[in-house]
Amino acid sequence: MPADPLASVLFVCVHNAGRSQMAAGFLRHLAGDRIEVRSAGSVPGDRVNPAAVEAMREVGVDISAAEPRILTPEAVQASDYVITMGCGDACPVFPGRTYLDWALEDPAGKGVEAVRPIRDEIRTRVEALIAEIDARPGAAL
Repeated sequence: MPADPLASVLFVCVHNAGRSQMAAGFLRHLAGDRIEVRSAGSVPGDRVNPAAVEAMREVGVDISAAEPRILTPEAVQASDYVITMGCGDACPVFPGRTYLDWALEDPAGKGVEAVRPIRDEIRTRVEALIAEIDARPGAAL
């Protein structure tokens, strides 16, 4: 029987088509079922940025099936960590959640060459987030 996740994380950006999708992909890839992962956008795009999909594919993470989703108060309320990436004040605030704002360049309209450094910065931040979650009291495996 699988254990309950250590935490739930919601990644939010404007279009839910680049940064938040890459972050969600990395967290799923690196943490597996240990952490519940969501992503959403304040104004979701029509599809995930193809340059983000390709940049992630280069490092062995497939986000090609991901679809942009609308940000809802319920998704925020159901999350322990809410990571915003340029969505401004669109994200509702609920007590008891940990809110982090990751200032990351928007990959919209950029080619894969320009997306790679954004991808790498996101991976570094996701790895630090996993370490923070793992270090929480009661998070022993």
